[in-house]
Amino acid sequence: MAWTNSKLFTATVTDLMNNTTAVDANADTFRVALFTNAITPDQTVASASTAFGAGVWAANEVFDAAEWPTGGEALTAVTSTFASNVYTFDAANTVSTGTSATLVTFFGGLVYDDTIAAPVANQGWAYLYFGGTQTVTDGTLTVIYSASGISTLTL
Repeated sequence: MAWTNSKLFTATVTDLMNNTTAVDANADTFRVALFTNAITPDQTVASASTAFGAGVWAANEVFDAAEWPTGGEALTAVTSTFASNVYTFDAANTVSTGTSATLVTFFGGLVYDDTIAAPVANQGWAYLYFGGTQTVTDGTLTVIYSASGISTLTL
């Protein structure tokens, strides 16, 4: 199997509800790292397996050292709101550092909290499926966020 959808990690939600992790969605640093189709994201893995550098996220990362670094780009202007019975985690569009990024054959991204250390460092928040094979050659990658998740991936 491989990427088929975007999901929140249930273990992270459980950790938040059980107060075993202290996340401040409005202040913590979140990142999005890119991955190939060689992995199969799983919404129901244990907390330790959601983290960047662990579980399926330990290999098959796609990066450009100068323009989309290993570990991913930081999300900016993150907001966390609840209105009309809908929770929204949003961020400004995430853009590669420059205009000559080369990122080959990636399928999705891991959004993780780069601030918290316990119960798991770099704990995953969600994974995002980009709808199939994506490649940027000597260009700019922009991940556009919306209230319902990834709405556009501009290459």
